[in-house]
Formats: sequence, C-alpha cells, structure tokens
Amino acid sequence: MNGPPVIRIPLVDLQAQHRKIREEVLAALLRVVDSQTFILGEEVEALERELAAYCGTRFAVGCASGTDALFLALLALGIGPGDEVVTSPYTFFATAGAIVRAGARPVFADVEAGSFNLDAERAARVACSRPAVRAVIVVHLFGACADMDPLCEAASRRGIAVIEDAAQAIGAEYKGRRAGSLGTMGCFSFYPSKNLGGYGDGGLLTTNDEELAARLRALRVHGSRERYRHEWVGINSRLDALQAAVLRVKLRHLDRWTEARVRNAEYYRRRFAELGLPVAAPAAPPYASRHVWNQFVIRAPERDRLREHLTSWGIGTEVYYPIPLHLQPCFRDLGYRPGDFPVSEQLAREALALPVYPELSEESLEAVVQAIAAFYRR
Repeated sequence: MNGPPVIRIPLVDLQAQHRKIREEVLAALLRVVDSQTFILGEEVEALERELAAYCGTRFAVGCASGTDALFLALLALGIGPGDEVVTSPYTFFATAGAIVRAGARPVFADVEAGSFNLDAERAARVACSRPAVRAVIVVHLFGACADMDPLCEAASRRGIAVIEDAAQAIGAEYKGRRAGSLGTMGCFSFYPSKNLGGYGDGGLLTTNDEELAARLRALRVHGSRERYRHEWVGINSRLDALQAAVLRVKLRHLDRWTEARVRNAEYYRRRFAELGLPVAAPAAPPYASRHVWNQFVIRAPERDRLREHLTSWGIGTEVYYPIPLHLQPCFRDLGYRPGDFPVSEQLAREALALPVYPELSEESLEAVVQAIAAFYRR
C-alpha cells in the first residue's frame, strides 16, 4: 500500500462514543439541572456507591480531578515535609507533582520494560532502604495493574502506605482483584479520554478504611466535617453533580467498552505477529488478570519517524512520555542524571500509542497495521 489510507483515524474519538449515548446523557443532565443541586449531593453519593461496588471497596470518595485524588491521598496520610514517597519515573507528571505539592520528596525506582509499571523488586528495595519513605505510589499504567503483592508485603513490613495511581486502570484486575482495592487507597481520574471519562474533569478515591474515607470526605471540603468547623487544612476539591450524572450513565456501558478495547488490542497483536513487524506489542503481564487498555503502546525502532509517517496517513498517535520525570527541569534539584533509570529512558525514546478506542472498526485497525507495515517495508 502506498499513500494515505481511505479513512482518517484519530487517536481518540469521543464523538463516536457520545453519539451512541447522547439521549441517556442528556436525560441525566436535565435531571441534575431540574434538581438545581450541582455540588456533591445525591448524584455524587450514588456514583460513589456504584464505583465502590465496581472496584470492590467499602468506600469511594469523589473529588475534582485525578491529580487532586493523589494529593488528597497524601494529605489523608499526613505526608508532608521531611517525608519521601517512592514512585515511577515513567508516568504522567501528576504522580510526582502531587508528592511535591504535599511538601514531600519523590524518590524514583525504575520500571519493567514489558509492563511499563514499577519494577516491584526495585521499588521494594528503595522503599525499605530509606527511613524517610512514608508511602509508595504505584502507577497502573496504560490499563494494566502493577505487581502489587511484593510491593504491599514490603510496605507492610515497613509500615508504609501503598497508594494506587489507577487513573488509567478503572476495572483492571490483579489476580482477580480490582484496581483501587489492592492498596491503602486508590486514585482515579475521569478526564474525558479515560475509559470512564466525564464531560470535564473529575476524580475519585477508593479505600476499605472507614477512618481514611471520613478524612478524605472532609479534606475535599477544606477539612470540614461540620459546617464552619475545620479539623484539618484541606482543599476545595468537590465532584460536581453534572459530572457524576454523566459518569453514572457511562458506567453502565464501561464493561462493554472494555471488551471492545481488549478485542482491538488482540487484533493488533495478532496482525503484528502475522506480518513479522519489528515492533514490541504490549501484553498483559501474567499477574494482570484483566488489562483494560486505556492506551495501546508499542515500542518501535525509529519511533519519531514512524509517528511522522502515520500522521501523514491520517492516523493519530501520541508519545507517552517523552521526558521521564527524573529528567524534568523542575525536578533537577532531586539530583538524578541521565542513565539513572535506563528502562524508563528507553521507553521514553521508543513508546508510541496507537488508536484503541472501542468504536474502532476492523477496517480502521487494519489500516493502522498496514500503515506500520508500509513504513518498515519502505
């Protein structure tokens, strides 16, 4: 094949999803507008109950964004100046940004090349060797859970908390247990491009600890459990009822959309193998019993040239993430250097996300495959 494909394929197509649920969403939004209750309230409480059940936890607490969820988790644990938090250098900025925002210091451990997630052995070793470490933020990147048992066991021995950054992994499972139920707390994002995305920003925390849940509910409203009485210094991070209403509609469709993402990922993997393409297609690690494929990220030689080629064919892609966190200018004072985390740095050079959203047709998937094949056979 030469030249551009017949159809254009964006990385994400939110319009395609919206068209199928438009009437359901509009009815839910009208219900909230007619109620004139826009902040927290019954709609948010209902979503919290539904998502706690979905994630397999006792409690869920809505907030304004996934970033705030991470920050609130740290606040609830009392983590601040003088404390350290272990996390991944290969993730979205908010993971480490929340640590610094809390006044603590991020400490990085490298990731696994196959799963993109924290190397459990390395992370446990770092956490156990530094007395100031109070928590580990484990990122379930691109829709697959990290290897949680070794990390939780090491953390338990040290008496430190495990926070799950599950922003990209709602519904993902580790040995049959859902993301968000595996550690001390789970943090979720409802950014529109997520598998369960709102029509704006939103976030959620999950936990099985009743005391932590009560503290989180207070911290999201300036640390207040009763009006004008503040037990902690919290923040304003309330989930609004309009977003909750949208999310409740979309939650009913989430498992069906996830099944479509799984089919699309398997199509890519099968076709890449059949054609012998020199790209490393991601696979669910053995301990991840359900991968939800928020992103389908290949590792590709000549990644940047391949991306230019796909763009010229009308195929949307994205680079997650071109600069590892330990090399970000704002974290220069942490003292890390190029070469400190070689796997993360290699992934930053090679990783490329391809379209995997549920509404993709087989024709579109094959167009992506053929475009990649054309690049490597040029």
